Amino acid sequence: MECDTVSAAPATTVGWREWVALPSLDIDRIKAKVDTGARTSALHVENLELDDDGDITVARFEVLPRQRHDEERVVASATVTDRREVRSSSGAVDLRPVIQTEITIAGTTVLAELTLTNRDEMGFRMLVGREALRPTFLVDPGRSYLGGRPARP
Repeated sequence: MECDTVSAAPATTVGWREWVALPSLDIDRIKAKVDTGARTSALHVENLELDDDGDITVARFEVLPRQRHDEERVVASATVTDRREVRSSSGAVDLRPVIQTEITIAGTTVLAELTLTNRDEMGFRMLVGREALRPTFLVDPGRSYLGGRPARP
């Protein structure tokens, strides 16, 4: 019996943690945890302000791309596409604004949804969830930084 195979573009393999760029938000590099257990990606933001004019909601916020370095801040804004209840790893449910933006991992750029939240107590400022990974990436949970380290600005 013959088996039909489906050919697809080769997937990019990433590790359980990677350097990520968010070009639409002017973030050249941020360390992210790749988490297939999380559906949606999440970004740590501070000073989040939502401006709702009735038709669209714009989020204005600051991103601190380097863990334990609060002096480097990137001011960004994006249109809010949704608001979702998200259950954290501790079980708490939180209503978060959602934006769509480009994410570049290991040289591959995809459009992904990000929830904006406070991840200050977490080990990574960003979490890349499975919706952003599918179908472009394969995850090797035993390896890290397969995409390399981006050059420092």
